Amino acid sequence: MRKSEGGAPATPTIQVIERMFALIDVLASREEAVSLKEISEKTGLHPSTTHRILNDLAVGRFVDRPEAGSYRLGMRLLELGNLVKARLNVRDAALTPMRELHKMIQQPVNLSVRQGDEIVYVERAYSERSGMQVVRAIGGRAPLHLTSTGKLFLAADDAPRVRAYATRTGLAGHTRNSITQLPVLERELAKARQYGIARDNEELELGVRCMAAGIYDDQNKLIAGLSISAPADRLDEGWLTKLQATASEISAALGYTPPAQRAAA
Repeated sequence: MRKSEGGAPATPTIQVIERMFALIDVLASREEAVSLKEISEKTGLHPSTTHRILNDLAVGRFVDRPEAGSYRLGMRLLELGNLVKARLNVRDAALTPMRELHKMIQQPVNLSVRQGDEIVYVERAYSERSGMQVVRAIGGRAPLHLTSTGKLFLAADDAPRVRAYATRTGLAGHTRNSITQLPVLERELAKARQYGIARDNEELELGVRCMAAGIYDDQNKLIAGLSISAPADRLDEGWLTKLQATASEISAALGYTPPAQRAAA
């Protein structure tokens, strides 16, 4: 049994994690599915142990079983990898422009990406001088239909996907201002498509309003949203042009070309 740095035996939990990594490494080394027997031989694990851990990984979609007795890496790893890639690339490009925007407006500036039916906050430019408490930390999540950035992502979906989202989530509300009816949400998304920005009018948290603009990559795909949060009575419409300019700057750094420039090229 492997010993820890202090000389004590490794805990069972650490041992299981090490075995999981070993199994994933074997699967990653081959493009095609690998048999249970071969995986067991390459890792030196007993077949029953190998089978048990692989089945646990399959439940989490980290491993697929294309046929009985064979395994390959699952789609969950691809999903997580793409999410990490998006976070890293966008965050790197966004951090300095976000800080500059925050200096101008002295209110929290948020960078969020979509994961399933929620947005995930991946970066924030913030200072105590804003006088506003930040409730959702980096890594926090919120429903798409209750947030300004989330509405941008829903606006990028077609009507059937928006209806499917409404069915899955039930459009649950958090405050008295939350949009909980599909026709109202559809009208809100139509505005977002028309103007290229979206708003949260105390729909996620009472006393907090937000405005968001989209960030696009070199494939002209919406990959993140940049938003300003402020106390409801202090949100300044004059910030909107600064927000859009900052989002455009970040998009350009990611290789995005506006439609007008593509047409002229």
